[in-house]
Amino acid sequence: MKVALNTLKDREGWAKTGVVLPEYDVEAMIKATKANPIWLHFGGGNIFRAFIAALQQRLLNQGLSDRGIIAADTFDVDNIRLIYGGFDNLTMDVTLNADATIDKEIIASVAEALVAQPAQKEEFVRLVEIVRNPSLQMISFTITEKGYAIHGLDGKLAPVVLSDIENGPSQAKHAMSIVCALLNERYQAGQHKIAVVSMDNCSHNGEKLKSSILEVANAWKEKGFVTPAFVEWVSDENYVSFPWSMIDKITPRPAEAVQNMLIEAGIEGMEPVVTPRGTYLAPFVNAERPQYLVIEDRFPNGRPPLEKAGVYFTDRDTVNMTERMKVTTCLNPLHTALAVYGCVLGYNLISDEMKDPELTRLVNRLGYVEGLPVVTDPGIVSPKAFIDEVVTQRLPNPFMPDTPQRIATDTSQKVGIRFGETIKSYIETGRDIDSLVAVPLALAGWLRYLMGVDDQGNAITLSSDPMLASLQEQMAGIRFGEPETVGSNLKSILSNPVIFGSNLYEAGLGSKIETIFAEEIKGPGAVRETLKRYLA
Repeated sequence: MKVALNTLKDREGWAKTGVVLPEYDVEAMIKATKANPIWLHFGGGNIFRAFIAALQQRLLNQGLSDRGIIAADTFDVDNIRLIYGGFDNLTMDVTLNADATIDKEIIASVAEALVAQPAQKEEFVRLVEIVRNPSLQMISFTITEKGYAIHGLDGKLAPVVLSDIENGPSQAKHAMSIVCALLNERYQAGQHKIAVVSMDNCSHNGEKLKSSILEVANAWKEKGFVTPAFVEWVSDENYVSFPWSMIDKITPRPAEAVQNMLIEAGIEGMEPVVTPRGTYLAPFVNAERPQYLVIEDRFPNGRPPLEKAGVYFTDRDTVNMTERMKVTTCLNPLHTALAVYGCVLGYNLISDEMKDPELTRLVNRLGYVEGLPVVTDPGIVSPKAFIDEVVTQRLPNPFMPDTPQRIATDTSQKVGIRFGETIKSYIETGRDIDSLVAVPLALAGWLRYLMGVDDQGNAITLSSDPMLASLQEQMAGIRFGEPETVGSNLKSILSNPVIFGSNLYEAGLGSKIETIFAEEIKGPGAVRETLKRYLA
């Protein structure tokens, strides 16, 4: 069997492969969507294909909607051309169950896929047509946090954004500039209301999206490219809303083992491709089963009834609390602790780490003992149940090809929120800061990882991090096997509130982290012995 529109009619053939098919008239959906679109999505990557597009398929299957989604990408032309274009916009969605079985489903809810670049004139004309249509209810995004950034690390506008500001909407290249240009088209078409929804995994995502759009809009107003009335319109959430959201679902790189299982089931054409720019793409997506999407319910032009597909709609405060629960307590701190120690202890899979007695003790203490007492309870999801699912199902899932090396990426940008917030909560609520064991262990483990040697003293490759060179320079005087060289070499890092959200010495943890770190560099096996001692 091949993934294509003309094979969907062979329901008997697909049944033999164990693949679930759409339960609606796909061709009728495509026709209705193109005529009167309701949903345009930017960023057609794995999280969209396995999660967002599947949500709309649930509504289509239930007869709760007759229209799908139009996918667009401002960056990845090859994804649109090779993956969407090569498979009639269909996705083979593979769910990785904790018992090492898989469920297979063809997602057909994408009606159209377009390259969102003005240089692609025919497709951009079509995008403008879509955005000008009064029927459009929302524009959503899964473009990663970097996609909203219009400033460099130095705080200055990125060169591509400066170029966009000088050249105007017709020559926009950055994602935020392109979306701003399209919103200007919608304004000119009749000031039709719209929700602009970030579904990316970052704090205050709606705020980040709105800020970037408005900065470009105001710069264009100063240059005379757009009117002051447009800026007023896009600033008014009664007309253009920017709901906040929290999303959680792990969609790792498509695994060879999954590809082989699809081939064995009789499904052809599942081979991944590597694009000229080095992007790894596959016709299938593999993802874990657990998923969460919480969205602020601000949709001035209406929305699909996605609550019937499992989406939580609520107010902004609850979205923020749910995101805080996940990021500061129930998932992300556990992931980071496993990532840094996994790299140092020689692991290549998170699931394998969950068989390690010391590492399971570490995540259990981090989540249940130290995190839950100060967790933010959003009311719509139980923090205890969330951690239970993470520790008993998600992290140990042997079929999730997720690596500590991937999760260790950009850790300097994460420790402040993932651990710093718990430290602040202990101080603010008067809890005993000395009772924290897993938090200082995790932070010491990160510094130990930055030495670039494993627990046996062998060199390891570190994941990318914007502060890596600076951090290693500050630690240059520390040598493996010589704990006395720690001295004051960690002071500048542990006292840096930009990294941790506070000065960890003033918080009462700096010296404890130094002590743990010194124990972990004594020699081969010291990391393992230190974990055993502190977590006994």
